[in-house]
Parts: sequence; structure tokens; C-alpha cells
Amino acid sequence: MTTQAPISGGADGNSSALPPYLSVRNLIDLLRISRTTAYALVSSGQIRSVHIGRAIRIPRAALQAYLDAQAR
Repeated sequence: MTTQAPISGGADGNSSALPPYLSVRNLIDLLRISRTTAYALVSSGQIRSVHIGRAIRIPRAALQAYLDAQAR
């Protein structure tokens, strides 16, 4: 069984450089996906998110869980 490396938020590969909650824009930039794909992943529940007013935020742990699931 292989484990996925933690997501890297900085040049040093340290995921703690990422904020605890990411915006959809952050998700787009990190995964290099389209806006449509990012919103589809969030709306389908594949990537867990939190709604704060009209803003959508993705917990850093939810992104890591999604990446881990994709690695299997």
C-alpha cells in the first residue's frame, strides 16, 4: 500500500504553508484544473467544502483526503 505525499503549499514542500481553508481559486491553481471542474468536484461532494455566506471554502484536510483517494 502506498501513501500519497502531503500536498505542498510552498517551495519547501511543506503543506502547512497552505491556509487551513482554501478558496475555489486556490483549488484551481493547486490542481491546475478548470473552474468548471473545480466547482463540479465541490458540488458533487468529491471534495468536501464549507459554505460561509456565499463563499465556498475547502478544508486543507478535505483536499488531502481527495488526493489520497485518487491515488488508490
